Amino acid sequence: MTDPLTLDGFDLKILAALQEDGRLGNQELAERVHLSASQCSRRRLRLEERGVVRGYRAELAPEPLGLAVTVFTKVALATHNRDNARRFAELVRGLDCVLEAHVMTGDSDYLLKLIVPDLKALSGLINDVLLPHESVSHVHSSVVLDTLKAAAPLPLPLPLPRGAAAG
Repeated sequence: MTDPLTLDGFDLKILAALQEDGRLGNQELAERVHLSASQCSRRRLRLEERGVVRGYRAELAPEPLGLAVTVFTKVALATHNRDNARRFAELVRGLDCVLEAHVMTGDSDYLLKLIVPDLKALSGLINDVLLPHESVSHVHSSVVLDTLKAAAPLPLPLPLPRGAAAG
């Protein structure tokens, strides 16, 4: 088990800056957070090694790539056992159109966030892939009409003043 990572104000500034622009070079990042480049580099590396920063990627606009329909799909499994859950997980991991997949409580077992070119592609995915799969009992989809907020940066905690104890 890994020890909890203590984040100070500089770490939080580094994380906030990287969430805003993951392409920042070390010198520019250091200038933004008011540290030397070497201190900033050590801190960034530690945040990466500890898994706080999981990676860097470009954010692509789906529409110019022909991906116009975002869908949230609830899936209920046919039976609840480890093998069925494993089979469904394998299916989901193999589908590029699945952006996110979450195990849920409530009336559905999974919530999938999908992106497809059009409604015909969605119909094919549901009727030819999901519903015929041995692990799936029920599928319910809702098409996104408009997105009010998407992939926001994580809310970072405020640093505690030096010497203050967490309550």
